[in-house]
Amino acid sequence: MNTAARGNRTTFRGWKPYVIGAAAVTALLLSTACQPGSGGSSGSGSTGASKRPGTAKSKDTDAHKPGSQGRPATIAPCTGDNLAASSVREPASSKEARQLLLTVQNVGDRKCDLYHYPHVRLGADARAMVPVIEDSSPDPGRPVTIAPMEEAHVALLVAGGARDEYEAKSITLTLHGRTLGSKGSDPIDVPLPDGPLYADDGQLVTYWTTASGGALDFIMSR
Repeated sequence: MNTAARGNRTTFRGWKPYVIGAAAVTALLLSTACQPGSGGSSGSGSTGASKRPGTAKSKDTDAHKPGSQGRPATIAPCTGDNLAASSVREPASSKEARQLLLTVQNVGDRKCDLYHYPHVRLGADARAMVPVIEDSSPDPGRPVTIAPMEEAHVALLVAGGARDEYEAKSITLTLHGRTLGSKGSDPIDVPLPDGPLYADDGQLVTYWTTASGGALDFIMSR
């Protein structure tokens, strides 16, 4: 670098242009770093591009559509088409069929709901449906859900020692709808247990349950 002595003062030729060039470069770098789309600022265009309008909202909306992961689909009521019914006397060794366990099995390919208790008719000449034991369910308004091949039960007291005994040659049950007292299906024939079935005016039935022993507890001591 050339220098020239003037008195006691020394001047470095070329120094001033160098300083001006560095300032210009610095200003250029700062201007580039602040432009939209660069990586120099936390509020840059790269962050804004990940928040395109509607993206996050559409995902949240889809998650809450019926049947999606956000909200389970409604379970359909059981019908006569997806149930198989049976009956057994309790205990199995009893000579009289006073207490029966009625069972339905879900033979469909989807879960279904059973509401309240079945409308049971003992014999074609029965004058009324079998009354329900009101305290036989801890939550009477809650349906019983059965998956494919699962079972639900009600306990049936055929004869309670009352008047007007008659021989019942058939058992039919009609499913409840969601509303108490409503009809949810056509009558379903239930195969009779072995031996004659003598009913009287003391008939009673329980609410649906998946615990057969719990249902039987309400009629075995009667």
